[in-house]
Amino acid sequence: MAQMTVQVVTPDGLKYDHHASFIHAVTKDGQIGILPGHINLIAPLEVDELKVRRVDDESHVDWIAVNGGIIEVKDDFITIIANSAERDRDIDVSRAERAKQRAERVLEEETKRVLEEATKSDRNDDVQRAQIALRRALNRINVGTKIR
Repeated sequence: MAQMTVQVVTPDGLKYDHHASFIHAVTKDGQIGILPGHINLIAPLEVDELKVRRVDDESHVDWIAVNGGIIEVKDDFITIIANSAERDRDIDVSRAERAKQRAERVLEEETKRVLEEATKSDRNDDVQRAQIALRRALNRINVGTKIR
């Protein structure tokens, strides 16, 4: 069976290293499915889930919450360099839920302030940070609650 090597690297080091028969990722340009023999490419990743179907068993799927970064495909070797990444089994879902609630609260408060006041760039920065935090929390919750 044809296979690929998949590595996920973060500033904290190597987070994932296995052989795969299929990978699904979400890039800035949309979803991408990668099979062995895929053309070489480099693409920026969205904050989203990464699905890796392992070669040891077609039903064995690893889910990884990836928070941005890039994916490089070269000669059946896939490298994902991410700002952070967590496997489904390592995600503390209750912690992610709390982060989601904090981000939603900040977004609600900042949206009210922006509507009440003239638009200020520092307020926009707070809103953008809260939106990113919310997206990351939702991604972690989604991956952390996958059926294993």
